[in-house]
Amino acid sequence: MKRTLITGAAGFLGSHLCDRFVKEGHHVIAMDNLITGDMRNIEHLMPHPNFEFYHHDVTKFVHVPGDLHYILHFASPASPIDYLKIPIQTLKVGAMGTHNLLGLARVKNARFIIASTSEVYGDPLVHPQTEEYWGHVNPIGPRGCYDEAKRYQEAITMAYHRYHGLETRIVRIFNTYGPRMRLNDGRVLPAFIGQALRGEDLTIFGDGSQTRSFCYVADLVEGIYRLLLSDYPYPVNIGNPSEITIKEFAEEIIKLTGTNQKVIYKELPQDDPKQRQPDITKAKEILGWEPKVLREEGLRITYDYFKSLPEERLYEDSNHRAFDDYKKD
Repeated sequence: MKRTLITGAAGFLGSHLCDRFVKEGHHVIAMDNLITGDMRNIEHLMPHPNFEFYHHDVTKFVHVPGDLHYILHFASPASPIDYLKIPIQTLKVGAMGTHNLLGLARVKNARFIIASTSEVYGDPLVHPQTEEYWGHVNPIGPRGCYDEAKRYQEAITMAYHRYHGLETRIVRIFNTYGPRMRLNDGRVLPAFIGQALRGEDLTIFGDGSQTRSFCYVADLVEGIYRLLLSDYPYPVNIGNPSEITIKEFAEEIIKLTGTNQKVIYKELPQDDPKQRQPDITKAKEILGWEPKVLREEGLRITYDYFKSLPEERLYEDSNHRAFDDYKKD
């Protein structure tokens, strides 16, 4: 039986990866420090004989007894509301956390994959974004803590691949959505749905002309799984190239929820990308992958999930209980 370590396992994406790898017959060792993760995302897996959970911060030394075949490093704050509150921890998990896990992969002779992001392209001057584009990033801006953490993460991963011959993979993830997102994590999709469910106006930052490309989580997990099992060590974009403006997206949410909220506009945050659309040519050619779930279907599933939550979850504070501890770093 393959033994697989997944970091950030209690997060939105990490929990779905845990589901997939347990389903594929792996023994999954889940790890999370629960700054932004939530045990409710993986509680259904806790009784499973091939699932175990470690409450641990990967910026500290990581020890896992026994063999390891795969390491999926998905630990990191991933939304602006999170990484702007804990920028130092965001940098540390991208740098020290990745270094610790690469060292573990080398000792265990495990294949290693990192969750990079479309944010490595910054506010792009090339559209759509190909893997060859080096990006347009402000390293000292407020978003730099996340963008540069991910760019460093890619660099040290390639260094271990080239210097130590470690088997490594890099997935550049574009905007993803689905069940288990935190309603109040600041990302546009849960923000819009949360506002609609609470009867609040939908807030657009900027004039709404900026674009995003939304990929349903099941499609993303399939792409990650295929990349991990491939023999391709360089970055691969995984996302949905179906591009939409934020204004059009707000209109879709109002139609989906059947609410009658108006849209209000606020100032666009510094360095917020104006365009975001993946070129997935490599994913198609190398992995035989492309997204299958249409946005209309994925949004309906996601909306049904949010509607099923207890009412108090709609009003949970976006300040996670553990943030204050990590602000001291």
